[in-house]
Amino acid sequence: MTSQAYPIPNAPPPGLIRIVLVGDTVGKPGMNVVCLATRWLKQRLKAHLVIVNAENAADGTGLRQREYRRLIEAGVDAITLGDHIYKKREIIETLQSADNIVKPANFPAEAPGKTWCVVQTADGVQVAVISIMGRVFMRPVDCPFSALKKVLEEIPKEVALKIVDVHAEATSDKQTLGRYFDGHVTAMLGTHTHVTTADEQIFPQGTGFQCDIGMTGSYESILGREIAPVTLTTLTFEPAAFDVASGDVRLAATWIDADPATGKCVAIGRVQWPLELIRMWDQEQAELMKRL
Repeated sequence: MTSQAYPIPNAPPPGLIRIVLVGDTVGKPGMNVVCLATRWLKQRLKAHLVIVNAENAADGTGLRQREYRRLIEAGVDAITLGDHIYKKREIIETLQSADNIVKPANFPAEAPGKTWCVVQTADGVQVAVISIMGRVFMRPVDCPFSALKKVLEEIPKEVALKIVDVHAEATSDKQTLGRYFDGHVTAMLGTHTHVTTADEQIFPQGTGFQCDIGMTGSYESILGREIAPVTLTTLTFEPAAFDVASGDVRLAATWIDADPATGKCVAIGRVQWPLELIRMWDQEQAELMKRL
């Protein structure tokens, strides 16, 4: 059994902060792997902070309080959402009260939730987390450029590290936002399409960028859903329940190493690991702890 993507990088050099953003987490399979992998990301990948896009965590659409609590208890530091944010109404209370979960910043001001949050590493380094939605082939939302500029003006100047989850369909939407805000945010990493793109890079002014991190969930699927009903509906227009698939579960995530003094990204990479490999590592760690 081998990784589908890339080897684990060396630990970040002293003084740099490693931040991981986990791509769209779909249903129970996605929740299972991300909760198991969070400790792996922090111990094996040497991540200082783990951020998770969880807008598909509850049965494939939306987020409930129980998934939110489970993610936080597993060690996730912040949660971003997207167009399915309010599919489970019970999350509204959490959106209004919690300080580690954000709505897309270009939603209406009246929409429940915070447009940005600040989390910190164990050493006290502060990191701002922002979500923004694109407009091409998406639901109508306010201008992402104006909304993100407003948020960046609100964030305290001493918070140099700023991570943006750009939740959008079109690569052109994401690339235009990334280029426009190059040098103003530490990283702009895409979610929503559930398909990992091979364009991770650092723009000239120091912003890490990738069009889409990809999906955390079942890859024996169509975007995390069972293949047969999706195919049936596509061919016949006959309605069917698009249940969450469960085969070939993988974690998809992108990591960046960032300089808290300048706010710039200095390295970027992606990982995609099967659930079985993370389970093997977890069992090895458990055996090690027993021997100590």
